Amino acid sequence: MTYQQELKSWLAPSPVPTSSPPSIGSHAPSIPTVPTSGPLVITFLRHCGCPFAEKAFLNLRSHASSHPDITFIAVSHGDQVSTDKWLAAVGGAGRVQVIVDPERRVYGAWGLGISSFWHVLNPQGLWNVYKLGKEEGIWNRPTESGSRWQTGGTFAVDGTGIVRWGQAAPGADWIPDFEEAVKSIEG
Repeated sequence: MTYQQELKSWLAPSPVPTSSPPSIGSHAPSIPTVPTSGPLVITFLRHCGCPFAEKAFLNLRSHASSHPDITFIAVSHGDQVSTDKWLAAVGGAGRVQVIVDPERRVYGAWGLGISSFWHVLNPQGLWNVYKLGKEEGIWNRPTESGSRWQTGGTFAVDGTGIVRWGQAAPGADWIPDFEEAVKSIEG
């Protein structure tokens, strides 16, 4: 990783066409790379290197191992090499399917665009970075590709393709409640 790569992660990415996030009770966006024919929990990572993305991914992976009847997907907007390196650093994907979306088309289809300054750098979020590191040992990792300004989010989709739980992340420090996601689609 170079300083140029880390600095580049602070630059706003180019805008992509972005729909509105799917609402509860609506059909999940239809994207060829994302299966929506069975129950699924899909989480969109802010960037590989973000401690909140890491915590969310670890929770997602844990839930995937205990719910084999549900498909769990993580979407990264980093490039393939950087995503693979990050996955290795956090202990692998386990049962989580990882979709690499550097063009952020999948993000845009699910209503996840570029975040605001306050979303990324609000004082409570910065305090939560420190707290997560101190309490759980999850600190920032190098960000080799992707952008810190990308909004994350998580959604649960039932077996008929209907969104039953989820939202775009309200702040960079949001950790989804995967137990609630699973409960919303277990039948």
